[in-house]
Amino acid sequence: MKKLILSALALALALFAVPSENWAQPKLDAQIYELRTYTTHEGSLPKLHARFRDHTNHIFVKHGMKLIAYWVPADEDNKLIYVLAFPSVEAREKSWQAFRDDPEWQAAYKASRADGPIVEKVESVIMFPTDYSPIR
Repeated sequence: MKKLILSALALALALFAVPSENWAQPKLDAQIYELRTYTTHEGSLPKLHARFRDHTNHIFVKHGMKLIAYWVPADEDNKLIYVLAFPSVEAREKSWQAFRDDPEWQAAYKASRADGPIVEKVESVIMFPTDYSPIR
């Protein structure tokens, strides 16, 4: 519920920010991007990589999430940063709910935490491309 409220707040801030002359207002039915940053508990990043590599990415695609890219910061050893794309805000909400409800995901999640939690914090930012963005 907290994630939903934070996502709604981020969306509201994006929609009501004062636009510059060249800014095209985002459309809720336009393709959106989600930037996610996972901070792991010390020593758990390899476990998170394995979970994404072996399970999460496949399940993301299964539920309509488009994988854009994954990164690790050069100066931190406990973070994974990635971007997903969705056809719309509504599609994002449906995809995430289907993902959370998926028995395959639930089993993979439970198994990856057999020795304790691996993720300490998740941050999510919903993004709309600007009218001058090459990704638009």
